[in-house]
Amino acid sequence: MTSQLVLTMGSEALTLLLMIAMPVLGVVMAVGLLVSIFQAVTQIQEATLAFVPKLIAAMVVFAIAGPWMISTLVDYIRRVIESIPSVIG
Repeated sequence: MTSQLVLTMGSEALTLLLMIAMPVLGVVMAVGLLVSIFQAVTQIQEATLAFVPKLIAAMVVFAIAGPWMISTLVDYIRRVIESIPSVIG
């Protein structure tokens, strides 16, 4: 196992992590921004008002993009497991 192979596998794993996390993080951040603007305009300072919409938005994103996320992760794990014999020998 060479250092180049380790760096390639690590880079691919981090890229996959970002690709899978971005839909959820983007939607939750956008919802949080909208709720914060609403709170600033109406001067309502309730902590649960920011939490509940973000939780609902994350659940919706997982419901929509969940199958894609799981299939992408399974494909990556399958490739890593199948490459074990070539890495060892």
